[in-house]
Amino acid sequence: MNNVIPVLNTLVMIGLVVSAIVATNAKKMLSSIIALGVTGIFAAAAFLIMQAPDVAISEAAVGAALTPLIFIVALKKIKGDDDK
Repeated sequence: MNNVIPVLNTLVMIGLVVSAIVATNAKKMLSSIIALGVTGIFAAAAFLIMQAPDVAISEAAVGAALTPLIFIVALKKIKGDDDK
């Protein structure tokens, strides 16, 4: 059981780095925002592995849910409706 935590931690850190790279290199803005949300999920998982559940809940709420939602709403407002 003790060997599972380092492997899980390594996988979460790899996922964190890969999703951050995808977020910065994505061609479309929506893809970048979604990758940012995935990065927040991996960060919350990392905090959970480090036995900080209060920080993990905060990161999941803000980093994985609220921030991408605000960015998606802002992107929709910037693009606007072409019908008007």
